[in-house]
Amino acid sequence: MHQHFSTFLDMVKTRESVRNYKAEPVPEELVRKCLEAARLAPSACNAQPWKFIVVDDPELKNAIADAAHDRVLSMNHFTKQAPVLVVVIRENANLSSNIGQVIKNKEYPLIDIGIAIAHFCLQAVEFGLGTCILGWFKENKIKKLLSIPKSKRVELIITLGYPATTAVRAKKRKDPGEISSRNRYE
Repeated sequence: MHQHFSTFLDMVKTRESVRNYKAEPVPEELVRKCLEAARLAPSACNAQPWKFIVVDDPELKNAIADAAHDRVLSMNHFTKQAPVLVVVIRENANLSSNIGQVIKNKEYPLIDIGIAIAHFCLQAVEFGLGTCILGWFKENKIKKLLSIPKSKRVELIITLGYPATTAVRAKKRKDPGEISSRNRYE
């Protein structure tokens, strides 16, 4: 199901962190298109320092969801509802990006992964899919479940599925003047 938006900003306004999903499976073709949007994202020195593991096997997905659920803090309790989880791994950057990281003291791979995930999530919106980006999970448990080498980092998990409701919540964001200025820091 493609949604049509008058402008890119209209699409961005509908993107939100979805925490309630329908049981309906996500067609493989739509998952591939979301991954393609992420693959085409820009990265420092074209390093593309990411790998996406799509988890849709129900038993494995539920084990990953358990590793993301924190009962004490009541976080990520909804993860089992999502029909797909996408585990995002930080891969090694190329030499140019690594040199730039040292010289400029910037974590380019993390910035690059953020851009790629934004592409993924916005592509999902066009298909009427919802996402939520998770940073709270038991990394070692996920590495073990997915045979991820110990030297790699699991940076984030994206839940993916059809939202249980199409109502878009009002955005609570800072005023434009709080997040921007012109020609100098204010």
